[in-house]
Amino acid sequence: MPTMPASTAHPKPWSAVAPVLVDVAMGRRPADLVVRNGRWVNVYSGEIIPGTDLAIAEGRFAYCGPDAQHTIGENTRVIDAGGRYLVPGLCDGHMHVESGMVTVTEFCRAVIPHGTTTMFIDPHEIANVLGIDGVRLMHDEAMAQPINVYVQMPSCVPSAPGLENAGARLSVEDVAEAMSWPNIIGLGEVMNFPGVAANDPLMVGEIAATMRAGKTVGGHYASPDLGRPFHGYVAGGLEDDHEGTRLDDAVARVRQGMRAMLRLGSAWYDVASQVRAITELGLDPRNFILCTDDSHSGTLVHDGHMDRVVRHAIQQGLKPITAIQMATINTAQHFRLDRELGSIAPGRLADFLIVSDLPSLVIDEVYARGVCLARGGRLEADIPAYDYPAHAKNTVRLGRRLSASDFDIRAPEGAQRVRAHVIGVIENQAPTRALEAELAVENGVVAMDRPNDICQIALVERHRGTGGVVNGFVSGFGYRQDCALASTVAHDSHHMIVVGTGKEDMAAAANRLGEVGGGVVLISGGRELALVELPIAGLMSDERAEIVAEKAARLSAVMREMGCMLNNAFMQHSLLALVVIPELRISDLGIIDVTAFRKIDLLMPA
Repeated sequence: MPTMPASTAHPKPWSAVAPVLVDVAMGRRPADLVVRNGRWVNVYSGEIIPGTDLAIAEGRFAYCGPDAQHTIGENTRVIDAGGRYLVPGLCDGHMHVESGMVTVTEFCRAVIPHGTTTMFIDPHEIANVLGIDGVRLMHDEAMAQPINVYVQMPSCVPSAPGLENAGARLSVEDVAEAMSWPNIIGLGEVMNFPGVAANDPLMVGEIAATMRAGKTVGGHYASPDLGRPFHGYVAGGLEDDHEGTRLDDAVARVRQGMRAMLRLGSAWYDVASQVRAITELGLDPRNFILCTDDSHSGTLVHDGHMDRVVRHAIQQGLKPITAIQMATINTAQHFRLDRELGSIAPGRLADFLIVSDLPSLVIDEVYARGVCLARGGRLEADIPAYDYPAHAKNTVRLGRRLSASDFDIRAPEGAQRVRAHVIGVIENQAPTRALEAELAVENGVVAMDRPNDICQIALVERHRGTGGVVNGFVSGFGYRQDCALASTVAHDSHHMIVVGTGKEDMAAAANRLGEVGGGVVLISGGRELALVELPIAGLMSDERAEIVAEKAARLSAVMREMGCMLNNAFMQHSLLALVVIPELRISDLGIIDVTAFRKIDLLMPA
């Protein structure tokens, strides 16, 4: 594999190379690369223009038009597109690298063959573990990539102050400092929507610091209430939102001047319902953006990334060029980068795809900054591994060895049955349901109701070694055998979540992750059936994406053997502590009613 040249990894600005581009376009200087006889997918005009040639120099487009013979010199590399489509490189408008359980470098290796050449990442997962130092680590790694990886500074660490404790805390001063970093593109999703509506000083200060820097303020309005709280949130300065799940959500956001980000991740299927705003209501598609938010390593390796989202959007009735605009130029314009990327046009970075079939988006070749990185679905460039320092590892601190009794839920004195709050999992969606159940009491301890799919969930504190365990109940996983799944990927505070039908297995799973420094493990009857080690902040592997995907596939297969048939069930598991998305969650402080933004008792009064 060829190693990326330094000039490609860090392209010169348009202003510095404009004279070169002019000379190439005028025929006074040869291009580095010319692509001939393609069908130009022009996202500015909405046309597909046959008989187009592209001339590239200094990693940027110099000439886009008919017959670029005048740009070809003795050393110019010439490629014949053979009438295939020339498509801008795809952009993911909102995503979390950590959800792939791999580093930025490995994420790039996995998605480049799928046509992704630009990503806007929010590293708030590592920020919840390592604070601003973790953000800096991912920021610096992102800058070393052969594609465009821009970083949004996390806004809510912890995501909901007063409802959880994370491993770190970010301040207005931290956000203001990060806005001066070269690769920070804006503020990451502002999840504390009640704080914005209430003019919380931290939220107001972070948004103001971002606005003063002239950068984009990312949104995250997870409430179904489109009344005053929503209007107050938008008035606070938020510019986009990816948490919509309904047609009304997309319409409301666009009408208020926001960009509606429609996501298709590994477990979030929110495009079909919202894209109807374009296909049925006729809304202007310019303010709609496609994104993934969270993609599992298995999805990246086997199913795709933004190419998967674009294909899905086309299947929902969008014209192919409209779907491509929503994954290219719309995203670039939103982040004020349309003079740099998101299109095939003079001066822009030469990020493009050669596609043999547009509706099914069959990607034959992937170019970034004028260099071929992938061909036929295989990576061709050598992207060196990025080493994380020792302090980014060994972050799982339990403080003590846990036992089965740590997962006992004591009933009130003398009670034979109790009524309890239960977290209800919703397949393919981030929200949960607030359920209630009547449960039996055995020897003073509240029992699970396995025949009715109610098992236990626990949150184990893992940042400060307090030994704390919070217990609750969850429904929807369908486990039929004695088992426990433990994970230190637990959005957003990233303590440890353990879900199980047997307390001995729950204790064993928690202790095992303490031993390996974090990850995901499934134990049944005392036997370890699957393990994905994630030593970097308890969130990311230092192995290749293909290896992580194999381990994750083993985990998914074992979960199905235990009776869990949910689509991408681990993603559902990992969000059960996300105390900014309704309705019911668990945190290190207790059971959280996110609709009311307050802690509630697990057991209801008799």
